[in-house]
Amino acid sequence: MRQNQLEEIEEIVKESSIWESFVDFLGTVLYVNEDKTIKITIGLVLLVIVIYLITTVVLNIIKRLFSRRLPKDDRAKFQTVFSFARWVVYIVVLLIVFDSVGINVTAIFAASAALLIGVGLALQTLFQDIISGVFILIDQSLHVGDIIEIDGMVGRVDEIKLRTTRAVTIDNKVLVIPNHLYLTNSLYNWTQNGITTRESVEVGVAYGSDVQLVKKLLIQAANAQPETLDHDATIVLFTDFGDSSLNFKVIFTINNSFKAQFPKSNIRFEIDKLFRENNVSIPFPQRDIHIIEKPS
Repeated sequence: MRQNQLEEIEEIVKESSIWESFVDFLGTVLYVNEDKTIKITIGLVLLVIVIYLITTVVLNIIKRLFSRRLPKDDRAKFQTVFSFARWVVYIVVLLIVFDSVGINVTAIFAASAALLIGVGLALQTLFQDIISGVFILIDQSLHVGDIIEIDGMVGRVDEIKLRTTRAVTIDNKVLVIPNHLYLTNSLYNWTQNGITTRESVEVGVAYGSDVQLVKKLLIQAANAQPETLDHDATIVLFTDFGDSSLNFKVIFTINNSFKAQFPKSNIRFEIDKLFRENNVSIPFPQRDIHIIEKPS
């Protein structure tokens, strides 16, 4: 009896003018091509919106499940990669919906083939940047805070995005580096092995100078700086017999290579002071000029 009542109610609803009007409204055609292979109705638009909302909810749930237990740095990387994957999922779901309601997806691609080729060529570099960004985030070759050198530019990484990497130079200028440059250029990561780095200052002294005294003064100048770490590791190399000088290099350890130019400058000031106090001269290139007079 109850089943009969439900069927009667369903029949009444179907026969009502409201239901017919609603069905007619959903079937309203918004666009149809000449071959009638592509037909867009209000019902299809509403279906796409509903599928979009459902997909968004599911993706947000997945995002929370995966990112909940990740460390803070890895969570930021996962979020960047996930934002790219989200759009891929949206496109796949949209194509599935179109195909399921009878729209010929192949016809859509065929109709827009020339446009897609043009867009693909125009966005080739963009796609390279995005793929490179995914590789950087996955293989963890670069982290926020790393000091990098690329194409002669040095900066501290401030932000890694899917398309670009932002780095700040010592002059507080922002470098916006397209990610595809990491695949086509050599990247030097100064701090991948740690924040301490070995730096050096070179100097030449006059021939005849006491080289042992020079070695002692160079070590003294380097270790006098508060930025210098592990004084026992400071060494001096006698690098070459130059044209006008004996060349030395003092090598020392600091924990902030990003600002290495400041302790290097202070060491040079100290070297000049100690050399003057100990009568060690820094020569400059000298040339002999021979003037030949022609007989008149």
